[in-house]
Amino acid sequence: MKKNILIAVLLLGLFTACGTQPTDVPASDPGLSSVEVSPVPAAPTDASLPTEAVFPTTAPVQPTVPPTSDSSAQAATVSFSADVLPILQSRCFNCHGGDDIEEGLNLTTFAGIIAGSDNGPVIIPGDAANSLLAEQVVSQEMPKRGPKLTPPQVQIIVDWINQGALDN
Repeated sequence: MKKNILIAVLLLGLFTACGTQPTDVPASDPGLSSVEVSPVPAAPTDASLPTEAVFPTTAPVQPTVPPTSDSSAQAATVSFSADVLPILQSRCFNCHGGDDIEEGLNLTTFAGIIAGSDNGPVIIPGDAANSLLAEQVVSQEMPKRGPKLTPPQVQIIVDWINQGALDN
């Protein structure tokens, strides 16, 4: 009797796992006829399954190509005072502003950025691909402490350098 119940439970589990329901219980086995089979929920259809998975990326943001003569490929003009300086204030001033000027790099003013660090220039106007500041924020090496720059913030800095790093 226990063997029959065990077989019935195993069959029920098999049918449930396969997403189908037994339609017939063999009448020849009296032990199986006393087992009640509850309805099995229908398996999800292809229409109910997601068609595309979205995975977060941790790949670093790549700078855009330097500006070309084609104005449609050029982003809107980036302003140092309205666009770049607020990003630097929120993310960089802890180490490169105020009383704490690490590596001799003062990012509080346009003149400080142009002056560069103890190691030399940090930007090459018109060439973000070869500018240390762009390289550091694109690779997410900077800032070392606090939240990293978002991809749009990185793009603003890269665009500003590529547009000539103007004091505007």
